[in-house]
Amino acid sequence: MRQRGIVGLTRRRRRSLTKQDTAAAPAPDLIGRDFTAPAPGQRLVGDITYLPTQEGWLYLATTLDLFNREVVGHAMAEHMRAELVADAVDLAHRRGLVEPGAVFHSDRGSQYTSAEFRATLNRLRIRPSMGRVGSCYDNAVAESFFATMKAEIGTRVWATREQARRDVFAYLTYYNHDRLHSTLQHRIPYETRACYRQPNAHAA
Repeated sequence: MRQRGIVGLTRRRRRSLTKQDTAAAPAPDLIGRDFTAPAPGQRLVGDITYLPTQEGWLYLATTLDLFNREVVGHAMAEHMRAELVADAVDLAHRRGLVEPGAVFHSDRGSQYTSAEFRATLNRLRIRPSMGRVGSCYDNAVAESFFATMKAEIGTRVWATREQARRDVFAYLTYYNHDRLHSTLQHRIPYETRACYRQPNAHAA
């Protein structure tokens, strides 16, 4: 590898963006580290990460469906205010990929405990759920996705935010429509959702 100039990619240590709003009451934990779902659109998780560019940070918020690990909503901006995470959930809803009464699970970051985000969930008929402070395992699926994305994209620092946006969007398309996922018995997230068949109701 050294002779041919080949180097391996290592996953970067995640820099925590969680800043708890101590004045806001957290939601109960409705997930309890059970990162499964019986059907699409019922149990969602979300988180925020940062992407370094020569122009400054670009922040990415995602919404993942625990049924098939698909990124059903995302948003990118130069800030990490509550509207960023609200936009990621709103996109998933507008795409028709969220069922009424669905659970959205996150950490206790101030964006997720904000009045603006709570109002968004109420409007979309989604129930909030939160893990404990300082426990990455309580939102492991969302954090694992970011680690995978950054390792597979490979870029350390982008020249511009626009280039970072393009690369992230291309990766999300690849991840949802082409990448095999071990949790799904090596199927593709989109394929798993498309092939889902709702169980027939049997008459009593």
